[in-house]
Order: sequence, then C-alpha cells, then structure tokens
Amino acid sequence: MDMARTKSPRDELDRFRRTESTTGWPLRVQGASVYAELEKPHALVCTEVWGGNRRVTRTIKLPSLAAWVASVPIQEGEGGGDLHYMSVCDFDLVSRVALADVSGHGRDVNAVTQTLRSLMRKNINAWNQSDFMRGLNDTFRQGGNDQYATAIVLSFHRLTGRLAFSNAGHPPPLWYHAAQGIWDWLNEGIEAKKASGFPVGLIPGTDYSQTVVTLKPSDILVLYTDGITEAQNEAGQELGRQQLLEWARQAPVESPRAVGEDLLRRLQLFRGRVRNDDETLLVLRRKKESLLLRLGEVASSSTIGLLLRSLSPGRSNLQD
Repeated sequence: MDMARTKSPRDELDRFRRTESTTGWPLRVQGASVYAELEKPHALVCTEVWGGNRRVTRTIKLPSLAAWVASVPIQEGEGGGDLHYMSVCDFDLVSRVALADVSGHGRDVNAVTQTLRSLMRKNINAWNQSDFMRGLNDTFRQGGNDQYATAIVLSFHRLTGRLAFSNAGHPPPLWYHAAQGIWDWLNEGIEAKKASGFPVGLIPGTDYSQTVVTLKPSDILVLYTDGITEAQNEAGQELGRQQLLEWARQAPVESPRAVGEDLLRRLQLFRGRVRNDDETLLVLRRKKESLLLRLGEVASSSTIGLLLRSLSPGRSNLQD
C-alpha cells in the first residue's frame, strides 16, 4: 500500500509560490485558484487613466475592448522601466493604450511615469496620435538626463473599429485576424516607417506618423517589451520575435488572458530561472458587439461626458 501523503491544494499552492519567487512570473495551479491576478478585473470609466510601472497581472475592460496585462520589473521594489497606461475619453468612444520601455530603472523612471500619465490625460479625447507622440518626445528631450524610450501607442475608436497607432522604435505587436484564423505583425505604413526607428527622446522635433487599420471583432493584439523577446535560456539562446509568433499560433484565443498565460507559460519553460530585464505582456481583444449596443452605451456615456466637460471647461474637444 502506498503510504505517501496525498498533496493538498495548499501544498501545491505553496510549491508554486516558491516557484514564482524564483522565476518572477506567477503560475496557475490546477485545483486551486492561485494565478496571481489578485485584483478583480477593472473596468475603466470615462476620463480614467490607469497604469504604471509596478508589478501587476490584471484584466482590464475598455469600451469594446478586453485587455490583460502582466508586468514584472527586474527590481520590483522601485518599479521597472516598462510603463503601461490605458485611458478612456469623456464620451466612451476612444480608448488609448501605451506601452513604453524606458532606459533605466527605479527612481530614474518614476518621473517618466508621471509624465506619461499626464500626457495620457491631456490627450484623452484625441484619436489622432500626433500631439501625443510629439509631447512624449519633447518631454524626454527637455528632461536633460539623456533618457530615451521605445514606445507603441494605440488609439481605438469603438464605433468605426479603426485603430490608429504610432511606433517609436518598439517591437511590432502581434495581430490575430480572427476571421482568417491567422497571426502576423501589426506593421506600419511606408510613410510611418520613416520615423518609426527612432525612440522618443533621441532627436528633437521628430514627427512620428501614424498608421490606421481596422480591428475586427475577436481580433487580438499582443504588445510586449524586448524583455520578452530578448529573454535567454540557460544555454544563452535568445528567444526572438519569430519564436514568439510561433508560440502565438499555438495559443488559445478565446480571451486575452488565455493568450497571455499561454505565452508566459512557454516563456517560463524556455528561460527557466534566467531573467535579465523587465518583462511586460499586454494583450487586447476586440469584443463582439452589435452596433445598436455600442450606440446605446455611447449615448449613455455621452451624458456623463457632457457633465464632466462642464466641470472642466479647459478640456480639449474630441478629435477624429
């Protein structure tokens, strides 16, 4: 008779917590609700800006979008160089998502987080990316500390499904086309590529263009920092973007969380305990919604938006 003690869910939880402490990434345990998404899903409301550079694993709800973000700084106590922010405009029409990888860590980055938050709020009603990117570039130049950052910034219009994005030297997002069931890259147009190679803060007056695509229902975008694709295994082999794409093609696509967890599980198996940089993964999925439902929600939110604007007359108008 096997007298070995049967492991309880608490035993498994303790084991995986020990694993988490050595690998950095939280893990899912079968039989116990332990995935380190400790906070409940958060639904952004009109005029809200959410994000930062601290460790987080959380589901975020945006107008017509579902998001899942997991970020683990290399120096958790002081915050990392990976910054993520999301916002919703006054009228519940436009959502913005920004992911940046700033040179430096800790206190060197804390001031940048406040700057990015302020820019998100200042441009909260603008679907066009131009002023936002120009302000981000100028802010780094004026800081005088030789900091720079790669960044990807997206604005989504829920009624049209149009997605405007600008890329400042950041790794290109993955794009799942639900109707065709295929994965590829979210690439820029020819004109936008002329400036896309320059991180913000390097060249004063850089004019970052934007590319506009249509994000269709159930389409998925995967944003990430180079801490993911430049991760190395114990043999010194680098993961690379192509391998991340291959992993995405094998991942479940029923939710942003399902995609994100699968990719991070594979990353953990690849690199083991080797970890040299901040790592952030941000997954977006357009919801399936009828036009009538979207119009109804926008009409309801517009009433709230008008009230908020009456209390803040200096706010900018919604731009297309």
